[in-house]
Amino acid sequence: MASSSKALIESLGSLDKDSYVSLLSKLIGESKLVQNNPPELIPQEDLIVNHVLNSLRPYSTETGGGPLVINHVAYHSGRGNLIVEYPGSVPGKILSFVGMHMDVVTANPDDWEFDPFSLSIDGDKLRGRGTTDCLGHVALVTELMKRLGQNKPALKSTVVAVFIASEENSSIPGVGVDMLVKDKLLDKLKSGPLFWIDTADKQPCVGTGGMIPWKLHVTGKLFHSGLAHKAINAMELAMEGLKEIQTRFYRDFPPHPQEKVYGFATPSTMKPTQWCYPAGGINQIPGECTVSGDVRLTPFYDVKEVMTKLQEYVDDINSNVEKLETRGPVSKYVLPDENLRGRLTLSFDEASAGVACNLDSPGFHVLCKATEEVVGHVKPYSITGTLPLIRDLKDEGFDVQTSGYGLMATYHAKNEYCLLTDMCQGFDVFVRIISQLDQD
Repeated sequence: MASSSKALIESLGSLDKDSYVSLLSKLIGESKLVQNNPPELIPQEDLIVNHVLNSLRPYSTETGGGPLVINHVAYHSGRGNLIVEYPGSVPGKILSFVGMHMDVVTANPDDWEFDPFSLSIDGDKLRGRGTTDCLGHVALVTELMKRLGQNKPALKSTVVAVFIASEENSSIPGVGVDMLVKDKLLDKLKSGPLFWIDTADKQPCVGTGGMIPWKLHVTGKLFHSGLAHKAINAMELAMEGLKEIQTRFYRDFPPHPQEKVYGFATPSTMKPTQWCYPAGGINQIPGECTVSGDVRLTPFYDVKEVMTKLQEYVDDINSNVEKLETRGPVSKYVLPDENLRGRLTLSFDEASAGVACNLDSPGFHVLCKATEEVVGHVKPYSITGTLPLIRDLKDEGFDVQTSGYGLMATYHAKNEYCLLTDMCQGFDVFVRIISQLDQD
């Protein structure tokens, strides 16, 4: 390690645990009011912003106490984003930590073993809604920027932190990072690596999945179950039709060779997750039902192509519905005497594409090196969970890399917690990222 790099690491030091826990306690104390599930629960992210500002303002140009440049940007009342900049000496040389969102998913206190809306400590565990996702990271990056503002190291690189609103639910548009990009407030971040800090388990997450939510409505003919020959059983048609759709999907979109390179836990999948049908007696063969589910698509396949293929499958099945397998001697999907044919109707909700991070990026290499130095090993991974915001950033020309220091096992879960030791390692990784990139 170069002497200048070592000196910078020593200058920035390690995470102030007491300061971190104190700030995190304040943030978790607001978590009930930043739950994001409109229309019932609309988060007020400025409650979080205010605590971050209280930590950073003393070291900002606003008060004259330090070099931090702070920009509070709100597009909806009470729902702000926060851009914090530590200026470097070389124009255009920059790195950023983005994605630390200030909203959380909902929590029902009746289902938890402890109060989700106040921080509790159990040994190394820091417990409460948002500790892993993502208020724990908000506090962590706040402490990083605070340390820069306090110690004022001479950096070539400008370091920027972007704390965002409205990540967990996008049903109210025009609130968060999408607007910051639209208004070109993040354009200068394209000059260097952007580290999205909202994953887990201390390893680089280099790939995410796309998602295509779908609904398959099936129309048959309702009739008495004792006269099954006069019915078209919508449930049987749904089962057989969906089986055929899935068979064709896995034929056309098999495991992709790049999935091994990126370490995806699963290939692309297409499966049902919900089933509904009109209420009726047990002696009625249903005339309609709806099966819903999703496609999780690795980023090496095109979302629009998959949607087109799925519709082609359905159209072909409808044209040849009498060729589908049936279930028993009187099961059928066509009633010629009544000129009736069973039918599948496919529809989609909003789809999103996955992301494959650039494995040749300097940002990826410094993240891996920093992780190996601090954690002791590096093993990049990919999942078919979705992070549509980072796909949007990548499409806009940002060099996005992702990592996080909560626990995947408690992500969006009951009894959420993170580990203080993991967050300490996260701070150390950030310091080494800054140090490495400043030597280039």
